[in-house]
Amino acid sequence: MENAGAEAPRGQQPPNGVAGMLLHGEFSDMLDDKVRFSVSLTERALTIRRICASPGAADAAVLFSLTDCVGCRSHRGPDGTDVGAYFTAYFYPFKRRWMSAGVSRQRVEQCFRVALVQDPLRNLQEAEKWARAIRDACARQKPRRDGVLYSEVPRPCRVMILVNPNSGRGQALQLFTGHMQAMLTEAAVPYTLVITEHQNHARDLVRKTDLSQWDALVIMSGDGLLYEVINGLMEREDWQEAIQIPLGILPGGSGNALAASVHHYSQAPPAWNEELLLSCGFLLCKGLVGPMDLVSIHLPSRQRLFSFLSLAWGFVADVDIESEKYRHVGAIRFLMGTLVRLASLRVYQGRLAYLPVKEALKPLKGRPHLLPSTAQRPSLGSSLPCQNAVTNSSDNMVTGKTPAPRRDSRTCTLVDSLLPELDQPLPESWTVVKEVDFILVLAIYQSHLAEDLWTVPGAMADDGVIHLFYVTAGISRPALLRLFLAMEKGAHLACGCPHLVYQKVKALRLEPISPEGMITVDGEMVEYGPVQAQIHPGLARLIGG
Repeated sequence: MENAGAEAPRGQQPPNGVAGMLLHGEFSDMLDDKVRFSVSLTERALTIRRICASPGAADAAVLFSLTDCVGCRSHRGPDGTDVGAYFTAYFYPFKRRWMSAGVSRQRVEQCFRVALVQDPLRNLQEAEKWARAIRDACARQKPRRDGVLYSEVPRPCRVMILVNPNSGRGQALQLFTGHMQAMLTEAAVPYTLVITEHQNHARDLVRKTDLSQWDALVIMSGDGLLYEVINGLMEREDWQEAIQIPLGILPGGSGNALAASVHHYSQAPPAWNEELLLSCGFLLCKGLVGPMDLVSIHLPSRQRLFSFLSLAWGFVADVDIESEKYRHVGAIRFLMGTLVRLASLRVYQGRLAYLPVKEALKPLKGRPHLLPSTAQRPSLGSSLPCQNAVTNSSDNMVTGKTPAPRRDSRTCTLVDSLLPELDQPLPESWTVVKEVDFILVLAIYQSHLAEDLWTVPGAMADDGVIHLFYVTAGISRPALLRLFLAMEKGAHLACGCPHLVYQKVKALRLEPISPEGMITVDGEMVEYGPVQAQIHPGLARLIGG
């Protein structure tokens, strides 16, 4: 059935009793005119049935859901003497994996031949009518989550794809050309490919580039490149508008936590490696955009960073940084790093405090989220002329673009309204963990910490929550290993480990007492010392989120 060709008799009417029929035709195979198919298009599916020569005999119909379709194109055949025209639809349905009980998205191409008359132009027009009808029906099939206001990347869209050729095992560019290039062409998504050349190349680029020429920024790398992009956007003078550009992720690194989370949010079965890449590419082509929380993190030097994934201290940070030497083996680097660190388990002394979700009902007095100011501290964010009004929100849903703000002479800075200064005491509403010996502290705001670490089963990209975990000293090495093994299936919270604590919070402060250690933000090592963080719900926009 795949790569079947087809021709449609003139005046063919839809079969009786089929509701919602948009188009119907009978088509012959592109290689064998004796093989014919009956093809029907409805609002939700493309149905194909082989027409048998024997009277009364018929093969079972094969139905392709339009939710699995990324695009359709019309075209002429390779033979210049062929008067027929073609339209080809591209589907990525879930199919059973080879030698496995699981399922994953797999590419299926359906090609049909149109030869109504001996006029090549008229045949091509008919092929385009089918291709356009399939594309339009496909665009109307968008999976949506209750309670979330989605927008869409506009079509035709203009996408900048940033690829780090050194991420993971150094195969990101090969993975893009081998898997994503064709899919983006099938979905008619034009893009400009940018190969990053050094650390912070992407950060500098998005900080300075004219974003009006792009409808989306897509990262083909590990999580580190997206960390650069987000912080580059937040360092712009027009950060309020810039951070609204849709962000996409294609897994090309070794951790790929956000890619695994995006795949999980789509309610698809678990996937890894190329299957995960195919899934994220499919979601990118669909172009559905949802909100994503960002976390503002203050460092001892008063520098402020923005994080989309995690803040870690202790065991998790140690494994992340120390496993860099195993980067050439891919995702298994984290398992190797875990085993090495378990062999010489470290204990850290520190103080931890947090603002529980139930207490975070009001910001600190006098601390609005957008603070008008005439002076700007570059280390604490960037400025933008304040918005007095926005355009109609329904228009934004149609175009997928952020409205142009009205501006006045004031400037605005994003303020962490739940946080006092880092050197000031915390409000009484905070919960303070007495000085404790920690094995790890992990604050995470996505469902996955890596492809195979389902850290927060109930998390969503826009739940407005920092999911805070910490493990206290006294846990045995086997028990700690069991926690991480259980995390592969999201079962670690059911282990009943007395050393594991989990809290949903809006803000936190961590003050290491141990003189040496590592702190990571989104897997990148940052300045060691006291840090504090606050979540900003829905500040960014995530494709597939």
